[in-house]
Amino acid sequence: MESLSHTDETGKAIMVDVGAKPDQLRTAQAEGFIRLQKETIRLIRENTLKKGDVLTLAEVAGIQGAKRTSELIPLCHPLQITKISVRTIVEGDGIKVESEVRCVGKTGVEMEALTAVQVALLTVYDMCKAVDKEMEITGVRLVQKTKSDIS
Repeated sequence: MESLSHTDETGKAIMVDVGAKPDQLRTAQAEGFIRLQKETIRLIRENTLKKGDVLTLAEVAGIQGAKRTSELIPLCHPLQITKISVRTIVEGDGIKVESEVRCVGKTGVEMEALTAVQVALLTVYDMCKAVDKEMEITGVRLVQKTKSDIS
């Protein structure tokens, strides 16, 4: 088994030194889903929930979450993010959230993409909790991550 990169020889947590790595274009995409009752979906579609526009606020919250990832996850490096997109899609029995994050740097942006999705989903949950007691967040996952040399 490969050793963990975020622990020292005694097993203590450390932040990995990425200083010697070359800058590369890094991207990551993530997704997740929140299952909702039909009535909740109707209220979201009609934009009649008391707390406001669920989909727009969830997308903005996801962007904010991605930007704050290094403050939330102790061993994540602060990154100079060049792009964050968060998209909410009403489908079937809930809302799908997709994110994409990009940067030019020495380490990947998968944690930022995952954080964007989680924060967006939590925002939907928060905004709908007064009308839906059966919500379920599920399927949060990294879809893809890439890195490529800068020409």
